[in-house]
Amino acid sequence: MAFEGLSEKLNATFKRLRGKGRLTENDVKEAMREVRLALLEADVSFKVVKEFVSHVTERATGADVLDSLTPAQQVIKIVNEELTALMGSTNSRISMANNGPTVVMMVGLQGAGKTTNGAKLAGLMRRQFGKRPLLAACDVYRPAAIEQLKVVGGQLDIPVFELGQGDPVHIAEEAIRHARDHGNDMVLLDTAGRLHVDTELMDELKRMKAAVHPNEILLVVDAMTGQDAVNAASAFDEALGIDGVVLTKLDGDARGGAALSIRATTGKPIKFVGTGEKLDMIELFHPDRMASRILGMGDMLSFIEKAEQNYDEKQAKKLEEKLRKNRFTLQDYYDQLLQLRGMGDLSQLAGMMPGAMGKQLQGATIDEKALSRTEAIILSMTPLERENPQILGASRKKRIAAGCGLQVVDVNRLLKQFDMMQQLTRQLSHGRMGGGMGGKMRGFGRKKRFR
Repeated sequence: MAFEGLSEKLNATFKRLRGKGRLTENDVKEAMREVRLALLEADVSFKVVKEFVSHVTERATGADVLDSLTPAQQVIKIVNEELTALMGSTNSRISMANNGPTVVMMVGLQGAGKTTNGAKLAGLMRRQFGKRPLLAACDVYRPAAIEQLKVVGGQLDIPVFELGQGDPVHIAEEAIRHARDHGNDMVLLDTAGRLHVDTELMDELKRMKAAVHPNEILLVVDAMTGQDAVNAASAFDEALGIDGVVLTKLDGDARGGAALSIRATTGKPIKFVGTGEKLDMIELFHPDRMASRILGMGDMLSFIEKAEQNYDEKQAKKLEEKLRKNRFTLQDYYDQLLQLRGMGDLSQLAGMMPGAMGKQLQGATIDEKALSRTEAIILSMTPLERENPQILGASRKKRIAAGCGLQVVDVNRLLKQFDMMQQLTRQLSHGRMGGGMGGKMRGFGRKKRFR
């Protein structure tokens, strides 16, 4: 999990501070030495660490902090604010075109994940902001780059424009023309990369920039390369002038130094982060929420937004009515499991939960095999059986087991789980959670617009 080591060290430091009650200036300076070491071990740039610790120390040793009733909490608050400022303070959005399609150039070194993350970003823009994106295959050098873009585009049901192994600049121009003609309001250009920054690569990207005048140039960098990612960002910005960064593989970097160094080093914001291999695992980067995660405070806003994305309001109202009437069926049970699967890896959600709640979820995963077995069993039933599981006698169970290639014992296990769920819904329907359940559920599902 991103920042895992840093979070543990910072929380240990702040725990010692809280245990002291009143603080002296020396207590704060000693804590800041530990913070400095923790940041350096997290692969944060030395210059960035030095400036960060200096700012925090200056603010935290003021009389208003040391003389307050809760000095340790005040110090933690200052660290939170400075971490947020270090990463850019606010979420930076893509600049949208006033007329015609918004053009986004995806650039970066080979292996950073431009192709996959360009497709992920297109999916995010359509899913959350109602855009109609077009992917353009402008990497004509890497073997199978065009085919890879077509595959990930197909998986996300996003159109891909390609003209084979031609001139990348011409392909980009034609892609934008195609977008205008076919109603696509966003074009993401998948450009070529190299193993290192070189003149030939930059010259081609400069020609493309001059020809298509992109609204955004997004640099894709791999978080796991640490300070190399920061160096690449500096080099691309100096040569090309980037507008922001897409930080990939953040879930695989337990240190997180790149995320904390890029903005301070280059002045360019991290706009999106890749949080996993699946094609829906990309998020808007919110510095304040990331600072909260690092300090173990959780990120409930991101958790709620993730729930909203997988929430079907009509289905929820229908389910709420069934709960009130105690009519929760196997079909409903199956639908809820699918929504849970849609939220992704439970261990990723752990980082969004504050304190002990997050620790309880760490390492947890949804058992895909068990879910697939449940799906197979339920889909082997008739609609009548799903709505009325009490009619499932021995002969029906045998037929269902044969139909899905499993054993009767598997069918019985599922029915037992379902019975436990029904008992829970009876408790809910008898008012133990009051009338607030529907209100809570209706809070989800609001549409957002990208401004």
